[in-house]
Amino acid sequence: MADGDTATQPEGSTNGAAPARGGNPFVPRGVGGDGVGLDPTAPRALHANPSVVGSSQPLAISAGTPSDAPPVLGAGSASVGSPRGKVRIGDRIFLALTRGASGFVVLLVSLVAIFLVVKSLPSILDDKVNFFTSSEWSTTAGNLRFGIAPLLYTTVAISVLAMILAVPTAIGIALFITHYAPKRVARPVAYAIDLLAAIPSIIYGIWGAAVLAPHLAGVQRALYHLGGFPLFKDRNVPTGSLFDGGVVLAIMILPIVTAISRDVFERTPRENIEAALALGSTKWEMIRMAVLPYGRGGVISGAMLGLGRALGETIAVFLILSKVSNFSPSIFSGGETFASKIANSASEFSNPESTGAFIAAGLVLFVLTFVVNAAARMIVNRRKDFT
Repeated sequence: MADGDTATQPEGSTNGAAPARGGNPFVPRGVGGDGVGLDPTAPRALHANPSVVGSSQPLAISAGTPSDAPPVLGAGSASVGSPRGKVRIGDRIFLALTRGASGFVVLLVSLVAIFLVVKSLPSILDDKVNFFTSSEWSTTAGNLRFGIAPLLYTTVAISVLAMILAVPTAIGIALFITHYAPKRVARPVAYAIDLLAAIPSIIYGIWGAAVLAPHLAGVQRALYHLGGFPLFKDRNVPTGSLFDGGVVLAIMILPIVTAISRDVFERTPRENIEAALALGSTKWEMIRMAVLPYGRGGVISGAMLGLGRALGETIAVFLILSKVSNFSPSIFSGGETFASKIANSASEFSNPESTGAFIAAGLVLFVLTFVVNAAARMIVNRRKDFT
């Protein structure tokens, strides 16, 4: 072959490559989609119809075209045995029942609040002393002189004392049951703690007044050395003090806080526990870094439920606390809570004015309980934002 002559190939030859199906030559693609030696007369089969992907048939999924395939069980959107988009009668009934139950609860609480306000407002307006700051309590018709300051202090003080004693103990018991004790020991301890919730309040009151309070007299005498502090200065009540009532209330709310704390500690993700142990943490360090942060919201919720129980406890506090004529802020003094005052003075519900004074005390307790629950909800929601 002479120089400058163009080499010709026989017809149908592809320079060693097999011809493409349909007579199109095999053309390798270059950078950017340009072909090397691209034949301009060859059809662009790959780009002519974007819906053809390795097949001559269009894609199976097309917008706006319903599928004729039967509904798949568990798919979630298709209802089996009913036309598409139709809600079954059972679902309608269940939805109506749940809405009615929730609406009934809201309505009931609203009606209780309206009753307390309507019945107590006339007596509060006729009160001759300050309702919030006075320590007097005289419900004589025509000369109402009553204040809630001692009742509010006693209710809050005895409940806070019960929380201080019960919450750390409950957390310790819950951690012991879930992470330290073997199963043959943890189960009996858990059952024994749960059984405390089944004991009636009157049993706690009788036991606390007759058995526990005399044994706590020695503890009170030991704490008399802190008499320079106002909370410990009064020594006139050897038994039946706020301290005795707080200890009994702590025992009463212990099962609630323990049960909820144990439940949230058991639900700590196993990955968190194993990650802490894999980093070389001791058991206590693992609990401090993985278990307690995860269960903090549940512990707070359980503590607030226990606080609500302590604020509204009536019979046990009524039987334990000694009645005093002069108010004292010491926890070694006697007193009355809102609930015990109302229970102790039921015989004075003789006329609307006297009854309104006690209903006013109940209204304050009602509001106090709502404030505690709202604060607990805010704390739990705030903790969820950081977990």
